[in-house]
Amino acid sequence: MTAVTDRAADLLAGSPYRGYSYAYPHKTAYRPLVPPVSLADAWRGEPTGGLFLYIHVPFCEVRCGFCNLFAQARPRAEVVSDYLGAVARQADAVRAAIGPATYARFAVGGGTPTALDPGQLHRLFDVAERVMGRPVGAVPASAEASPGTADWDRLAVLRERGVTRLSIGVQSFTEAEVRAAGRPQHPAEVSGAVERARSLGFPTINLDLIYGLPGQTVASWLATVRAALRFQPEELFLYPLYVRPLTGLGKSPRAWDDLRLSCYRAARDLLADAGYAPVSMRLFRAKHAPADDAGPAYCVQDDGMVGLGCGARSYTRGLHWSDGYAVGQKEVAALITEYAGRSTDALGLARHGFALDGDEQRRRYVLLTLLQEPGLPLADYERRFGSDMFGDLPELVELAPLGLAEVAGGRLRLTPAGVERSDAVGPWLYSPTVRRRMGDHEWR
Repeated sequence: MTAVTDRAADLLAGSPYRGYSYAYPHKTAYRPLVPPVSLADAWRGEPTGGLFLYIHVPFCEVRCGFCNLFAQARPRAEVVSDYLGAVARQADAVRAAIGPATYARFAVGGGTPTALDPGQLHRLFDVAERVMGRPVGAVPASAEASPGTADWDRLAVLRERGVTRLSIGVQSFTEAEVRAAGRPQHPAEVSGAVERARSLGFPTINLDLIYGLPGQTVASWLATVRAALRFQPEELFLYPLYVRPLTGLGKSPRAWDDLRLSCYRAARDLLADAGYAPVSMRLFRAKHAPADDAGPAYCVQDDGMVGLGCGARSYTRGLHWSDGYAVGQKEVAALITEYAGRSTDALGLARHGFALDGDEQRRRYVLLTLLQEPGLPLADYERRFGSDMFGDLPELVELAPLGLAEVAGGRLRLTPAGVERSDAVGPWLYSPTVRRRMGDHEWR
């Protein structure tokens, strides 16, 4: 092994919270595709035997102070209707471009899908089933909800149409904390939403929680985790607070890099005692949760993503694309209006994205595998790329001397110290091109 470089040691000794590497490359590295790429060309020659269909609903009842997602608060009724019409036209364009395909996963996210009324939700699921050529319930299907809109009628539609995993954005059971983050929400509202979901029989309920909120302490954070455990959720996602430009909290002068690591460690230990196993830094799964491999085979490192809706990401092996990315409400609204006015032909083009060469594909594979349990099998990498991983990405050699990773049983795995620094390890592995583009991104 080579000696640890000062650059690696300095980077990993800094903040553990540099960026959430849930996908690679990040949308802020996307640029206009000139000329635009037809979806038929993008999908030509791609395996289509196990695709993931994702539909993005960019609407919410309120814009949270921490949110930097592509979402518009309190849209007019005609905006929602026009948007759903465009999603249906885009679905037609995608079906024509891809041809016969099999879908292994489905998800609807946002925004907040339950910001749609029951009729609109049915309309959305009709589109999904037309694309997949099968009922949503034939594959593992996930939907997101907020406590404020998770009423009986909306949740009943989700369950009736086959949703098997419901993710509820709780964030905190302490009212003062969520209000300080710009989200009016009472604990009783949260409890009611979870109890309704349980009554309707969703096989998997996930609760999203955030640590690092304004006014939060380690003690109040653990109180929120304990409150969540009372519902025995199959999954818990623990998100560190990130404050981005143009968000409500982003205008605060506070330094946000305090308490988060202590909160994470305390919750990790509490969840271990409660029988929840870590799947990644963020995801903890209960022993009673359904098997994660239920349903048709799908591998995020190998299989494609079909994204419908403004802001949805699509990807093949060599190209990732989406619409332009924005956070400010004026800019988000303008992009949604432009999307809703497109013809079917216009919706059949990828116009904003990132082309992945061999190096970028290798980095993506490593990032999406290493940051998850049980780590990265060295033989799988060599079979896939025909080369040695440590030769391709020599920076990986530096993780073990830092105590952040180890090679055992033919796998490169993050140690507990590495897992808690996943949001530093991930960005450290980004290519120079992706870093430069992300640095040059103009937030709007």
